[in-house]
This record gives sequence, C-alpha cells and structure tokens, in this order.
Amino acid sequence: MPVNDRKFKSRIFHALLPLLFLVALMNGCQDSKAVSDASSQSGYGAATPTQTATTASSPATADNRPLIVALGDSLTAGYGLETAQAWTTLLQQRLDERGFNYRVVNKGVSGDTSKGGLSRIEDALSGDVRVLILELGGNDGLRGLPPAELKKNLSNIIEAAQRRGIRVILAGMEAPPNFGDDYTSEFRNVYRELAQQFHLSLIPFFLQGVGGIAELNLPDGIHPNEKGSRIVLENVWKALEPVLK
Repeated sequence: MPVNDRKFKSRIFHALLPLLFLVALMNGCQDSKAVSDASSQSGYGAATPTQTATTASSPATADNRPLIVALGDSLTAGYGLETAQAWTTLLQQRLDERGFNYRVVNKGVSGDTSKGGLSRIEDALSGDVRVLILELGGNDGLRGLPPAELKKNLSNIIEAAQRRGIRVILAGMEAPPNFGDDYTSEFRNVYRELAQQFHLSLIPFFLQGVGGIAELNLPDGIHPNEKGSRIVLENVWKALEPVLK
C-alpha cells in the first residue's frame, strides 16, 4: 500500500473514532455477557441486559469475607467477555493467589453514567464493604456531559463511601477528542482534583496501555478483549495492592 494511502486511511479512522465510541456506547447499553451475582441479596434485583451486577466468585456456601466492590460501567461489567475473562474475575484470582481474604463484587452496568452510579450507591455499598473501586465517567465523556456534573456525582459517591469508612480507589478516564481540547482537559482534571481533595488512590487512566491499541480491544475499538482485560487488571492492582497492605 502506498504511504499516502496509509496516511489517508489513518486520518479517516481518527475522524470516525468519535462515531465508533458512540456506536459502542449504544451497543453496550443493549448487551453484556457478564453474569448476575447469584449470591447477591440486595435490593438491586436480578441483572438485565442493561443492568448487570456480578461477582468474581459465587461460592455455594455463605461467604463472609469483607468486600471489594467495583462500581462502574461496561468496562467493569465485562462487556463482550466471558465472566472468567473480566478484570474483576482476574482480580479475585489474584487476591486468592496472594492470600488476601476479600471477595470481589462486580457492580458494573453497561451504558451507565456517573449519575446512574450515584443512583445505586446505597445498594453497591451494602454489606461489609472495605474498598470501593470507582470506575465511572466514560459514558459521561462520550455523551459530552458537563465535567462539573461528573465531578459532583463522583464527589457524592466518594463521600457516601468515606462516611462508611470505605477506602476509595478512583479510576481516571479520558474524554474523546471530538468535544475539543478544553473539554478534554477539564474532564481529565476532574479525577486528579477529586483524588487530591479526598486523598484517594488514583489510577490515572483506567485503560492505560489498552486504549487505542486495536489488538487489545474488541472490534468496537473501546472495550478491552481478553488480553486487554489482563492489562486493566495490572492498572487496578498497582493502586489496590498498597491499600490492602
């Protein structure tokens, strides 16, 4: 292929990237392969295609281990993956292998925004929750919602957790470039400012090392595949391990 043709196709791809994000968002709202948390007794109810609450382990007997809750959107729900491939399942395996006595509960809902996460925070924090991994905002960015609104919703979630003595790990997200540099910068700073304000452990970018790399994502270009999910696990683990120790 001539060099000029490759450059042309690259420009077309980047021009269409925001559209691909939106298509992926719509698909994520309609379908998720993550399995419902069979052990959950909360008022959240059974999972539906647009509302998914999963756990990385579903023991047949009562499991009284303290909880690590992952509250997020399709990136946490495990969109397009088998349950065994989701980063929350991989996290449970890591914890078990290294002798950390916690149970991971996946409260990911495909298509959810920060407002949606806030609306279900009471359910998410029910039980003996010790750590909250907060992964929300990607869909806010895809929809161009105001960063100030994102910051307010995340603040309320963080405050709800800290009132209960729960440690919070905040997963930073990036906005697509089609809303302009000012929006992208303001969006990114929301996470940095919240981490500083509330003294949180911060994952600077949840999809670091995965986002924008075709071979690590599903065909939609936004959701990690099995290989990408393992890299996401490492991003989470870097922030989580010091908290557990």
